[in-house]
Amino acid sequence: MMVVTTEQIHGCQIERTIGQVFGIVVRSRGVGGNLTAAFRSLAGGEIKEYTEMLEDARRTAIDRMVQNAHAMGANAVVMMRFDSSEIGQTMSEVVAYGTAVVVREES
Repeated sequence: MMVVTTEQIHGCQIERTIGQVFGIVVRSRGVGGNLTAAFRSLAGGEIKEYTEMLEDARRTAIDRMVQNAHAMGANAVVMMRFDSSEIGQTMSEVVAYGTAVVVREES
């Protein structure tokens, strides 16, 4: 399934707009990961444990959004975006959302 951040897909015509579609995931680092990240934060720079967690959460959110779009009968998602927030001090929520559409290649 094609997923784009634009309103249109070059070379395709949107035949039907199905509607909003999203995928959501909430993740938390374990105690060990939080301690490691806390020590790294003292030195400054990238905290790889959190970067990896958020990259994985984004991939999972996209996968869930695509599954949702497929179940609705879509073959593409346009205007895909991410949103994220913290829940408490240890959890992160990541949402991938967009518009489920049916497209066909232009002749």
